[in-house]
Amino acid sequence: MAIPSNNWVEQLQTCLELTKAVETHPEANQRFNELLTIIKTESHQMAELLNLIWQDLIAARRSASFWEQMSDVEKEMASNMMETMTQLRQNQLRLIQEM
Repeated sequence: MAIPSNNWVEQLQTCLELTKAVETHPEANQRFNELLTIIKTESHQMAELLNLIWQDLIAARRSASFWEQMSDVEKEMASNMMETMTQLRQNQLRLIQEM
């Protein structure tokens, strides 16, 4: 599947869009590898540079996704702790009132 050079940017933009969700990384990698193969025929050095940038982008997106998930877990834990603290305070007030 030959991609005309004027469509390289569009193809790369599609690949970049697919990297936004970790679930679509396999498709993004497949499309990127197809594009990279075509670019290699014109400029091996450009293809090497583009591949290096791509690998860094994928790693950064995965890292961002991981830390986002960690943040969500921390947020839920903090919320649960606040709920528990509120219940403990209410129980303490009830005990004091019963004395």
